[in-house]
Amino acid sequence: MATQRQKDASDYLKKHKIMELMDNLTSMLFFYRPENPREFLIEQLEQLKMSQQSGVRGPHLFNNTNLKAVFGILDPANQTYITFAQYKQALATLGVKDINECPEGVNEDRISFETFKTEAIQGLQRCSATYE
Repeated sequence: MATQRQKDASDYLKKHKIMELMDNLTSMLFFYRPENPREFLIEQLEQLKMSQQSGVRGPHLFNNTNLKAVFGILDPANQTYITFAQYKQALATLGVKDINECPEGVNEDRISFETFKTEAIQGLQRCSATYE
């Protein structure tokens, strides 16, 4: 059975989203592989602090170019859409946990890049909201 001290520590981690913050920073390290990881982490934390103060979302792992590349891999014939199954798998691979099950185009099983991009960005922002 968990002690009160363990429960307090767990509550603290949840309240301040420490695990999410660490996951985001670790993902960014693996993605960018900076020459100086400590300096990179300091810069990311400074950006997060500034974003908290300004109300603007902090740094993200994926931008429009990255998302377009992911979509392009899923749509090699350039049909301008992907299937709902591809959409779900791609968002899960990007780390989006709460996937919209009814995106625009789901009834036709044709998810456009714009819908994919919007859902990915919104999902990634929810995942990376490490500051309250």
